[in-house]
Amino acid sequence: MTDLSFPKLPGALPDKRQVAASFSRAASSYDSVAQLQRDVGNQLLSRLPRDFVPGRWLDLGSGTGHFSRLLSTRFPEGDGVALDIAEGMLNHARPLGGAAHFIAGDAERLPLREATCDLIFSSLAVQWCADFASVLSEARRVLKPGGIFAFASLCVGTLAELRDSWRQVDGMVHVNRFREFEAYQQLCAASGLRIVGLQTRAHVLHYPDVRSLTHELKALGAHNLNPGRPGGLTGRARILGLVEAYEQFRQAPGLPATYQVVYAVLEKPL
Repeated sequence: MTDLSFPKLPGALPDKRQVAASFSRAASSYDSVAQLQRDVGNQLLSRLPRDFVPGRWLDLGSGTGHFSRLLSTRFPEGDGVALDIAEGMLNHARPLGGAAHFIAGDAERLPLREATCDLIFSSLAVQWCADFASVLSEARRVLKPGGIFAFASLCVGTLAELRDSWRQVDGMVHVNRFREFEAYQQLCAASGLRIVGLQTRAHVLHYPDVRSLTHELKALGAHNLNPGRPGGLTGRARILGLVEAYEQFRQAPGLPATYQVVYAVLEKPL
């Protein structure tokens, strides 16, 4: 079997440790509330070139392994690698199979040798990477010539209703920040990878109340992880203020939560 990995890398940045810990804690609850993640990942799968059959694929930010298992079904002859920064997610996914290798690692410093993968598939993971230029550089390094990097990420506009509602309550950071779509365009154009497709699409979910939304974000491990977030418990008065402000957005199906999703398919030149 080919040796895929370099020696262990030094510790990740503190905020990445928080991200890893948060998603590790959410491993057991994640799949029960991951409808958006399923929809986005399926949409990303549908954007892969129809005649593309990778020999080795990497599920980058593999989480509970849902899409590792789908990739193994779609490409049964392929050699699959599931990589995630959260050990708890890998521990949850490993017994369920899908990939031949399960590796703890950072998308900005992939513990893989160069030119070892035909496909890097990453659904709703790279938005947590502060240095996206490094993510693209690592993808280009690890891909074989003609290989594909397909990713779905989040950009500005995600959870705008929740952000605007909190803004009416106080001036603190309550909602995760994401980069502008224009930044994705610029970074992908400068990456040395050929852009096959790069679009943004809004996905809107509806909830009966604010508590249902915030409970889901916590169960996903995707609650507020930004520096500057408020510490301790949120007071009752502020919660009531949030509920009142969010009610202004209510639609017939419920309270909307908008996710602005970036879909990209990039190819390493031959």
